[in-house]
Amino acid sequence: MNKQRFPDEFRLKPGDRVGLIACSNGLSPDRQGEIQALVSLLREWGLEPVCSPCLYAREGGAFSGSGKERAQALLDFYQDDAIRGIFDLSGGDLANQVLPFLDYGVLARHPKPFFGYSDLTALLNGVYAQTGLPGGLYQLRNLLGPAGEPQRRAFFQSFFDGTGDLLDFPFSFLQGDAMEGVVAGGNLRCLLKLAGTPYWPDLTGKLLFLEARNGLVPQLSTMLEQLSQLGAFRQVAGILLGTFTQMEREAAHPRAEALLLPYLPKNLPVAKTPAIGHGSDSKCLLIGKRLLLSKKEGLAICP
Repeated sequence: MNKQRFPDEFRLKPGDRVGLIACSNGLSPDRQGEIQALVSLLREWGLEPVCSPCLYAREGGAFSGSGKERAQALLDFYQDDAIRGIFDLSGGDLANQVLPFLDYGVLARHPKPFFGYSDLTALLNGVYAQTGLPGGLYQLRNLLGPAGEPQRRAFFQSFFDGTGDLLDFPFSFLQGDAMEGVVAGGNLRCLLKLAGTPYWPDLTGKLLFLEARNGLVPQLSTMLEQLSQLGAFRQVAGILLGTFTQMEREAAHPRAEALLLPYLPKNLPVAKTPAIGHGSDSKCLLIGKRLLLSKKEGLAICP
């Protein structure tokens, strides 16, 4: 596999400020110790973490603020030119509430990398659809998870040196032998929240990435049917499958790829990776950046 350099516009250096926020479900207050450990780690690397007022759930509920409040907190990070990157530490169900309240002109005038996973699929793709700004499908809390040591090494080398393997992942082709295009997608359930809205990404010529944490055969089947009815499979240049956590844990049959392939043209390239999804060892996938996957050449992030 070809090893890739981390894009310059995503790089960090000691002294940079980074924003920590929860645009989906607020974090439980009992996780403050974990977040403080994460803050301490970032400080050891010379970064200056800034915690958003919309980070922890309020009054025992799921919300770290209203959709409007969370959007304003995110806008504040974008408008602060000292903030060099934004990491969303949340997941859950509520990220799409932020989208109507964002000023996309502000985001376009103050571009900076935004990272989040799972439900933040809605925000990553919505922002890309409105502004063309790329972002990273990645959960920063993985730095302290069960795979923390290799995650910390890959993160530091990638963000600071540009030489780490945070973007490199193994894959195998299920159909075809190469694909190239700008990446869209993420968590399938959360992506489909955008269908029929101004935040749905144009999938024409894109590489569509799909993964899921929860759901078995009936749930995945109905979501794939919705994608088909949206015309997604006629538009994309290729499909990359990540992990389907519950299905793989419970050895569900048919498997995700077997459910997908009957929907697709026989000449549409399809690949699968075990390294991107909800696992604590998940790699980073850049939404809105061009990606080349080739059975012969390996993986390449294109400018």
